[in-house]
Amino acid sequence: MDEQAFVYENMYPVARVLYQNLPSYEMAGYALFAVIFLLSALVYKLGFAKKLSIGKNAVIILFLAAGGLGLTFLAFFLPVVEGLVIAALILILYKIRLWREKRENAASQ
Repeated sequence: MDEQAFVYENMYPVARVLYQNLPSYEMAGYALFAVIFLLSALVYKLGFAKKLSIGKNAVIILFLAAGGLGLTFLAFFLPVVEGLVIAALILILYKIRLWREKRENAASQ
């Protein structure tokens, strides 16, 4: 078994799909970083975001990007993207339930 097949076999699914289907490894790395950054921003927005000034939001985005860079290196052999997808789905379900409860409370008053 050659090294490339061994590495692909041990990668988690999202990273493997990106690295096998994109034309270059560099492009696949950027795409994996973009996926992680966007999912991290979505999870932040759904679960933790408050109304902040533009400067504070810029600092948060910079820290999300720096953290995303570190998570990109871990995402090759750990389920980082998959975990972010699950976190986003749980938070989306929570927001839908919260919205429904607010709507029912407003209708009952």
